[in-house]
Amino acid sequence: MSRSPGASVGGQAVIEGVMMRAPEAWAVAARRPDGVIEAKRHDLPALTSRNRYAKVPFLRGIFVLAESLSLGFRALSWSAEKAGDEEEEIGRREIIITMVIAIVAALAIFVLGPAFAAEWIKDLVGGNALAFVVIDGAIRIFLIVAYIWLIGRNPDIKRVFEYHGAEHKTIHAYENGDPLDIASIQKYSPRHPRCGTSFIIIVAMVAFFVFMLLAPLSLIWQIIARIVLIPVIAGISYEILKAAAGHQWLAWASTPGMWIQAITTKEPTDDMVEVAVASLLAALQPDAVEEVESRGPIVAGALAVEYESGAPNDG
Repeated sequence: MSRSPGASVGGQAVIEGVMMRAPEAWAVAARRPDGVIEAKRHDLPALTSRNRYAKVPFLRGIFVLAESLSLGFRALSWSAEKAGDEEEEIGRREIIITMVIAIVAALAIFVLGPAFAAEWIKDLVGGNALAFVVIDGAIRIFLIVAYIWLIGRNPDIKRVFEYHGAEHKTIHAYENGDPLDIASIQKYSPRHPRCGTSFIIIVAMVAFFVFMLLAPLSLIWQIIARIVLIPVIAGISYEILKAAAGHQWLAWASTPGMWIQAITTKEPTDDMVEVAVASLLAALQPDAVEEVESRGPIVAGALAVEYESGAPNDG
């Protein structure tokens, strides 16, 4: 029997769980300390049906990134509560404050920091404006890779990276029309070309070339321009990532990100795969779930799920 490939889905690893984003909804599933998988589904139509600008090339990437950040923080908050790390779920106000702090910190470390360091090093070596851009880009990429490697040394983050691998393997199996059982899922690579890690690396590469155009500017104007141009860089990077996923001749663009996924993804255990499948099934529409069931057996653990609101289709 021929297998029907599933529609493209996205996801994110969270604390002891996985968040999945399907075309019409998103869901998050986490394993509680008592071993039970709990899931929660939120109906959310595709971004393109809610915002006309989300269809416009080079603009849509900005909206996708904003939505991904919002859903990601909400999923992390929920999973922290269910995994036992928090007594209660973080509210909307706290999520917004956390997002703002994270964005400011990222700007300080990965945008402003490299610029000041590059200016200092350039003066030491007697370099010109182009030398500044090259040194700045090298420092930024080094900081990104070093940061990812360092946090990966933490045992708790290592488990998140393993759930990251479970998310990717499950998406591979679903999109390729395979049954969602352990053997069919675990055969896949934990790396995926549409991963957010690839997006981050593409952003760093696009930023390098965009910032070359700013080389003649003074340091203060370079810093201002870098902050102002962040949406532009994000929009260009999204288009490259999207094109690389759909065109073989552009696959090289996601190659550096695939290399970095050697750090951000790890081989998951079977029980982690169960959580990833549970999250995917919760996010899919009933007809899509029926199609998955027609492929063959589904990992049993993913079917023994408690839903926070009592049913998978609750908002």
